[in-house]
Amino acid sequence: MSYTAESIAVLKGLEPVRHRPGMYTRTDCPLHIIQEVIDNAADEALAGHCKRIQVTLHRDQSVSVQDDGRGIPVEVHPVEGVPTVEVVFTRLHAGGKFNKNDGDSAYRFSGGLHGVGVSVTNALSTRLEVEVTRGGGRHLMAFSGGDVIEPLRQVGEAPKKASGTRVRAWPDGSFFDSPHIPLGELERLLRSKAVLLPGLEVSLTIEQADGSASTQNWCFQQGMQQYLAEQIQDELAAPIFAAEKYAPKDDENFPPGSGAAWAICWTLEGGLARESYVNLIPTPAGGTHESGLRQAAFDALKSFAEHHALLPKGVKLAAEDVFTRASFVLAARLLDPSFQGQTKERLNSRDAVALVARMVRDPLELWLNEHPEAAKKIAELAIKAAQARTRAGQKVEKRKQSGVAILPGKLSDCQSEDISRNEIFLVEGDSAGGSAKSGRDKETQAILPLRGKVLNTWEVEAGSLFANREVHDIAVALGIDPHGPEAGDAVLANLRYGKVVIMTDADVDGSHIRVLLCTLFYRHFPKLIEHGHLYFAQPPLYRLDVPGQGKNRPPRKIYALDNAEREAALDKLKLEKIKPESVSISRFKGLGEMNSEQLWETTMCPDTRRLMRVRLPRRDEAGPVLNMLMGKNEASGRRAWMEANGALVGAEM
Repeated sequence: MSYTAESIAVLKGLEPVRHRPGMYTRTDCPLHIIQEVIDNAADEALAGHCKRIQVTLHRDQSVSVQDDGRGIPVEVHPVEGVPTVEVVFTRLHAGGKFNKNDGDSAYRFSGGLHGVGVSVTNALSTRLEVEVTRGGGRHLMAFSGGDVIEPLRQVGEAPKKASGTRVRAWPDGSFFDSPHIPLGELERLLRSKAVLLPGLEVSLTIEQADGSASTQNWCFQQGMQQYLAEQIQDELAAPIFAAEKYAPKDDENFPPGSGAAWAICWTLEGGLARESYVNLIPTPAGGTHESGLRQAAFDALKSFAEHHALLPKGVKLAAEDVFTRASFVLAARLLDPSFQGQTKERLNSRDAVALVARMVRDPLELWLNEHPEAAKKIAELAIKAAQARTRAGQKVEKRKQSGVAILPGKLSDCQSEDISRNEIFLVEGDSAGGSAKSGRDKETQAILPLRGKVLNTWEVEAGSLFANREVHDIAVALGIDPHGPEAGDAVLANLRYGKVVIMTDADVDGSHIRVLLCTLFYRHFPKLIEHGHLYFAQPPLYRLDVPGQGKNRPPRKIYALDNAEREAALDKLKLEKIKPESVSISRFKGLGEMNSEQLWETTMCPDTRRLMRVRLPRRDEAGPVLNMLMGKNEASGRRAWMEANGALVGAEM
């Protein structure tokens, strides 16, 4: 087969979206591509130009979103030479959300998809209509599969002061597992916009098959405080505390306008209500902004309790004790938020922890001191939680003392006795082990360095396991004995850590050690995996040093897990007008090259790391594969498998 210039395909315009839709949006249902249109309307409301958003689910499975914002410009774009509304819907990375260095930009803290959003909606729809009311006229154009099929034309007159945009999209069902939009998720999304934008009127109309229609309306004049009060069904320990705080123009640490708004309360019992958002985007999986709120609540209440001498002797508060009965709604504003995945369900921005913690702590501490009786009730809840945690830890200590095993000398154990918080890192090599020991949280994190390759235990009998020193030390450190898949849950009774984290270099040798450890746990400690205790650490392969840009953009360090993340980070920096040649890129050869601070920030800190939980597959599927890969007499099978799947494995490494 010839390999010539004609062999290279170049995808243009919106073709990449239609070719690989999963890189740009959720493919289980069309909700996310409709959410991009809703986010654009909400951004207009955030900028103060929109009072009402109307969403309609039509009988023909199409969805329309109408707002009374300023309307997308219809004038010819000075660079592209076509109407600006056409540019917005047909060009990736085009929109009004890039000029974030301008303090007066309407989209400084927008929730849109960095200029990709509505163009993806267009690319994955069989038809999309845009009607813009602006400048005394009504203008209409239509697309199909991302291409213009009806050029922009004026279809009517409108009052000069009238403005707004209506987008109606017919999602292409061939790109989605289901063509139906989950009604519950859509309602939560629309309700959240009304919660976060006090006074904004949001409505959802659903057309029925018989021609009738039902409409829901949301409007919260008091915003988050009113919404949280409606969600709480149980008795409050203290009144709801709602406030907001943003960085001023002369702030030396954070961009002006960044910060948070929040409503938080504590209940005596019952269920909790917890919701968080970043730039109006719901983050159901939480993230670093929630970590900042938790840290602020802990610091403020701990300071109050110590000042008033409320802590009983021997009780040491932890962040989870303070937060165990807390309900909240949190809305963070970040200049350049970084999310986990394209659907933005979890915030990963490291600076969000410090930002939210700093904005919330002082107002919350002031509120606690102004409401001492309420603050004492909250402190009582936290103290009870701490005492319960301590009792649980003492039970674990008694079980541990009943054994005769001596912990390995190279184990750097943690101070906490609460296995739900404790973590042990199985680290490749003494060098990385030294950095991990220096950078860890000694309260909850233990380090066990491993020397060299771990024994392949696939064909080793349980009675012979402890002849190997590394396997012996791992088992003794964990506090559990080898067992089979049929064993009861009691084999984990003496487990000393809630998380067992395999932390190896991001190279071939590291992957080999990880496979050997997985083989050990799958073959001889399967209950550890079954109960979700085993994890992979994901250290970065690259570090990008970005130079500072003026007062509001100090120098930054960006870490990339692999080549794809590195290229994505460089693409984003290009959009920020940062020259690629000014960015210094370093490649970590191993964990030992990282200093303790870098290792903590990227791989070990619970607020900023990325852990991958190991799941237990079906034994009739995993057993034969592991036997083929790890068995001593399976060389021919391994060779055939590598010939068939080698390219796939190479592409993923």
